[in-house]
Amino acid sequence: MTLENAELTTEQVLRRDIPWETYMTTKLISGTDLQLLRRYDKMAERFKSQLLDDDGPAYIHVFVTILRDIFKDETVEYVLALIDEILTANPRRAKLFHGSAFSNEDTYEPFLRLLSKGNWFIQEKSCKILSLIVSARQSAQNGVDASNSKSKHNSTEDVLKSLVEWLCTQLRKPSHPSRSIPSAINCLATLLKEPVVRRSFVQADGVKLLVPLISPASTQQSIQLLYETCLCVWLLSYFEPAIEYLATSRALPRLIEVVKGSTKEKVVRVIILTLRNLLVKGTFGAQMVDLDVLQHVQNLKAQAWSDEDLLDALNQLEGGLKDNIKKLSSYDKYKQEVLLGNLDWSPMHKDPHFWKENINCFEENGFQILRVLLTILDTSNDARTLAVACYDLSQFIQCHPAGRVIVADLKAKERVMKLLNHDAAEVTKNALLCIQRLFLGAKYASFLQA
Repeated sequence: MTLENAELTTEQVLRRDIPWETYMTTKLISGTDLQLLRRYDKMAERFKSQLLDDDGPAYIHVFVTILRDIFKDETVEYVLALIDEILTANPRRAKLFHGSAFSNEDTYEPFLRLLSKGNWFIQEKSCKILSLIVSARQSAQNGVDASNSKSKHNSTEDVLKSLVEWLCTQLRKPSHPSRSIPSAINCLATLLKEPVVRRSFVQADGVKLLVPLISPASTQQSIQLLYETCLCVWLLSYFEPAIEYLATSRALPRLIEVVKGSTKEKVVRVIILTLRNLLVKGTFGAQMVDLDVLQHVQNLKAQAWSDEDLLDALNQLEGGLKDNIKKLSSYDKYKQEVLLGNLDWSPMHKDPHFWKENINCFEENGFQILRVLLTILDTSNDARTLAVACYDLSQFIQCHPAGRVIVADLKAKERVMKLLNHDAAEVTKNALLCIQRLFLGAKYASFLQA
């Protein structure tokens, strides 16, 4: 469906002249409300600000009443533009929507209803305004006695759930080709500060909708979208159910790819803060080591950043990654990698301390891991895996007192010899090293360089 007024701007709408007197004669607004509107409408920004300071709840009540009782698009657009102008100038004015003037009214209903209008300007402004005022309500409820706010809290949770579902719908099937996704992400960046929203967002299967948006940006608009998307991911990195999904997605490689090429400090900052949060969760630490995040962090540290929080986060991430590398240099990690049959140059392979400390572990289960390495030489088509397997066999020969005899008894020579003619130079180099160590034995192997 093509939405009406999709390209309207707030400035265009605010230039309109709305015939408020007509609504009074039809009893859609009261004389008092009309008087307030006349005082506020078309006035200078400084004067409007003073009116809101003096009698803000009354003006907000008038605007919400109009949205509830008047359905003409031009008027609804105008009032939404007024409210958007108020909140853009001072987001803290969102608390005006929760004053005593609304004690017996549902402040959210008009905005929630307007989300279903076939008018993009109305949808976009309603979503933005609703996000700000609901977030203000949630923040105000922190520390409030639950017995005094239970009914309001339940109502707010229902509204948040409906709003989150609408936002997810916009991410899945945008109403507007260029503005739906940025608007939805902008609202989520505000709302996901609240734990209840994080829960609703995960339940709505929204996390997966963010991952494709984590990609290098080229324009100012796409940079802002990227920043707010990464901000959403950072907020979700404080919520365990969301972390569980992120762990099974392409989120981490995408974040790293972006931070490698980004020069925008705010983008780098929010990604580094996210990585710092994820480092201690599940397998993220191991993934970061495999993706060589430590090198990227050290490269970032060499650049000039003005944000002290970013510098602190880089230092913390660097220290955490170094600790992870030490922990990952264990036989259990190595064993898991070999059993999966997909080898790479992870730190432990060339770490002398790993081989010295764990060489006797290779004797477990009748040299099971050595046998698997030999099977890999027979079956793998991956050059990197074959090269690493040859190197590991040569390390075993060098480090184990009986390494040469054990590997020879397992008939490794024939398998390695076949790889001397491999197309990949990396494979032939490490196959040759293995053969040299097998022939020369441990006494002379230390003179050979990998």
